[in-house]
This record gives sequence, C-alpha cells and structure tokens, in this order.
Amino acid sequence: MKHLAPPIERVVYELSKLPSVGRKTAQRLAFHLLKLAPEEVASLGQAILELRDKIGLCSRCFNLSDEELCPVCSDTRRDQALLCVVEEPTNLVALERTGVYQGVYHVLGGSLSPLKDVGPDELRIRELVTRIHEGDFREVILATNPNVEGEATAVYIARLLQPVGVAVTRLAQGLPAGGDLEYTDDLTLRRAMEGRRSY
Repeated sequence: MKHLAPPIERVVYELSKLPSVGRKTAQRLAFHLLKLAPEEVASLGQAILELRDKIGLCSRCFNLSDEELCPVCSDTRRDQALLCVVEEPTNLVALERTGVYQGVYHVLGGSLSPLKDVGPDELRIRELVTRIHEGDFREVILATNPNVEGEATAVYIARLLQPVGVAVTRLAQGLPAGGDLEYTDDLTLRRAMEGRRSY
C-alpha cells in the first residue's frame, strides 16, 4: 500500500539512489524540499543540471574542473616537481583539506581490480607515465587507498616508474587498512602525508 503521492514517491526513489541515502533519509529530504520556496527548489535543480553540464576533467591531471585546467593545475604557486597520485577526485579533496600538500596531482580514475575487470588500460596509468617522462618531477607520491586494490595499484605504478629514476614514495602508515582517503580525518591524513616513505 502506497502512502505517498506519486510525485513524492518519485523524488524519494530518485534520492534513494544517491550514496549513503536510504529510503528514510530520501523521504526526509523530499518532505524538506516541499517546505522550500519554489525558487529555492528551482535553484537546486538548476545547480544539479549545471553540475552535469559544466563539469569535465582537467586536461592535465584528470581532476574535476569547469575549465581546461583545474584550480590546482592552474595555480602557479604549487610545487610543479612534486606529484601526488590519487585514485579519485574525492581523494584529492581530502588531501587538500589538510593544507599540508602544495604539489600537483594525477587522478587515476580508480584502482586495479581484476575481480571487477579493471586493469591498467581502464585507468590513467599510461597518461601518468607519459606525464612523468615529459615532466621534471623530483618525487611521485603514491596516495592510493590503503586497501588491497590500492596497494596493488601502488606496487604496479612503483614498478613502472623504477626505470625512470624519479623518487617514488608512499603515504605513511596510520591510515586505516581497508579504508578510503575520502573518509579519513584531517589529522591522520596530515600525518600520513608528512611521514611518507620511499617505495
């Protein structure tokens, strides 16, 4: 037996597709939207449409951006010889929150996962190697997640970069095994970045 009008039910259904949003939370959000002024709901809808229409990938590091270069790559004050490799843009955001890292990034777009058919060709590893060959980097920091896939990805990249002669480091321990950078607190991330080690 349905208790909600079809338009409400549709919004609840769509909202419950979002990560970490169950049916109860989606229902609360739908009821909240009903309390907003029409122009506020329209503004939210427009912001969501613009998110999909205006956001693409940075041509250099593959971070999310509304320009050809993301804000990090276009910032001339960043250390261009220090490159941090992350799996996803959310990991970049987490590291930026710490305020300790002042280099540039490379976003892989995931991690190696044979069980999910994600191999090196499905990630931006080729672009990373090309970028390192063409650039003048003194250090590459492998900041993949401290789980099985992240570790496998870091080992794979470290082996690829060994002949290049660039220093390759890994974030220090202290990050929870099996965790994601996105959900790690700022202090733990700061200590991991400051205590990185050679690979």
